[in-house]
Amino acid sequence: MTLQPSPTLSSHPSPSFEHRLQAVTARIAQACAQAERAVQTVKLLAVSKTQPSDAVREAVAAGLHDFGENYVQEALDKMAALADLRPRLTWHLIGPLQSNKTRVVAESFDWVHSVDRLKIAQRLSDQRPADRPPLNVCLQVNVSGESSKSGVAPNELLPLAQAVAALPGLRLRGLMSIPAPTEDPQTQRLAHHALHALWQDLRAAGLAVDTLSMGMSADLESAIAEGSTLVRVGTALFGERSRPPTSPPPSSNG
Repeated sequence: MTLQPSPTLSSHPSPSFEHRLQAVTARIAQACAQAERAVQTVKLLAVSKTQPSDAVREAVAAGLHDFGENYVQEALDKMAALADLRPRLTWHLIGPLQSNKTRVVAESFDWVHSVDRLKIAQRLSDQRPADRPPLNVCLQVNVSGESSKSGVAPNELLPLAQAVAALPGLRLRGLMSIPAPTEDPQTQRLAHHALHALWQDLRAAGLAVDTLSMGMSADLESAIAEGSTLVRVGTALFGERSRPPTSPPPSSNG
């Protein structure tokens, strides 16, 4: 009897994905070396938004386990298609969260990076199933002051963080930002430096935050130089996306 390979997961990722993953991990390693940081201090979050479930399977075959999604329904469909892999996957919501979606997010995700209002945090805490561990959350900060961007204002961050940290269904892990896009490394670093300073303020205030979710395909080096502990990489891993008409531009996350 000839054994057939499992239909649920490819034995090996494609050469093109392996090449892109090697390039990204090399960039992270070089950035860590330049910043005199251990490479283990930076987690790679694969931004799988708009990618098919087969692309996630390929990434899992390559050794990745953390995946970031922007759109709740797309993520739920993907989770269902990949239910056989669920114990191996950690799902992160990195896009905006509306009040009417908090229940399903609290039930289905492991992390939410985009909390910017106490109302949203309270709903997530109340709706987190009792048999699940607390939901890991990051507070999104609008470091660039853009009116079009979500995020709490820096001067309102500390009281929000203190209130969120007290909610029983959540675990406050840190901060997230999506700075205004720029190709200038120095400008990139200024925005990331601002978030790092706010993160240090929270730690000084006694909050046990350990995560700085900042840096994407175009600016991960600058983010790592300024202390990022998690970089959200989509395009550099999966290639250019085919965006649905209602999607924001790729620079918004990944």
